[in-house]
Amino acid sequence: MYSFVRPLLFKTDPEKSHHLALNALNAAYRLGVLPTIDRDTRPTRLMGLDLPNPVGLAAGLDKNGAYIDALAALGFGFIEVGTVTPRPQSGNPQPRLFRLPEHQAIINRMGFNNHGIDAMIGNIKNSRYTGVLGINIGKNADTPIEQAASDYLICLEKAYPYASYITVNISSPNTKNLRDLQGGDELTALLGKLKDKQQSLSAAQGRYVPLAVKIAPDLDEEQVADIARVALATEMDGIIATNTTIDKSSLGNHPQVGEQGGLSGLPVREKSNRVLSQLVKELEGRLPVIGVGGIVNGDDAAEKMRLGASAVQVYSGLIYRGPELVRECLKACR
Repeated sequence: MYSFVRPLLFKTDPEKSHHLALNALNAAYRLGVLPTIDRDTRPTRLMGLDLPNPVGLAAGLDKNGAYIDALAALGFGFIEVGTVTPRPQSGNPQPRLFRLPEHQAIINRMGFNNHGIDAMIGNIKNSRYTGVLGINIGKNADTPIEQAASDYLICLEKAYPYASYITVNISSPNTKNLRDLQGGDELTALLGKLKDKQQSLSAAQGRYVPLAVKIAPDLDEEQVADIARVALATEMDGIIATNTTIDKSSLGNHPQVGEQGGLSGLPVREKSNRVLSQLVKELEGRLPVIGVGGIVNGDDAAEKMRLGASAVQVYSGLIYRGPELVRECLKACR
């Protein structure tokens, strides 16, 4: 069905068609005409959580947690929503989302546009989903980078009762200076504060919610090794590798090569796999890694698992392939 709908969606402005597709998916779910894909294909243990399968939805598609039930019907073993910030924000000026079909790629400079953590929690409360739910948290654009920890701590505390795990997003290229938090001292300070809050929340609520950190693909070997060291030292529960890339050299002379923002889809696959492979070696099995970036078919998902990922996530490939990509990944990961 998606193969028939996609040409119409691709004739529409990318951001408008994004919302149109999600609303249509939600309507189909509510009407009971959305074919449900069996999720229970390969039970997987991840960060102490039991997944029906290792194929998840990456953050970014459902920023406000408004479509969780419909997306779950597509067969994902886990779903991650966000990135969410303490206060609502509109994000960067439009246009800010660009398709590059010949490269099976997307450029975005959305800028953490979302309705805020309180609105997301309301949506989660209204959903029926009982599976593994990740909440991806970030900082507001107008919060000085020196005070970023306060935003992450607000989101962590509010999201904690409703999340199966929480992802600390420090790798989006679309919030000024955010990636500076990936540096050794800055990362140690931030993750240390979040770990302390996680432990106090766990003691108060009698429930442990794992913390993962999401990193960029534009890191050299020394930076990757440093992140692995800090993640282990601060007792993180997992790492997600990777976010979008700012390197657009793979696009050649494409008319949109000069657009600012993060590049996702097929062009990021090799960079993401390089970081994933090194992380797995550096961590020596002490922390799980979730592989994301450049999965456009089942073989791409299986390759990340062969490189040592405990689970994978998809997003951009879903825009080009539709729900069939989820089926392919489930089959390949079996």
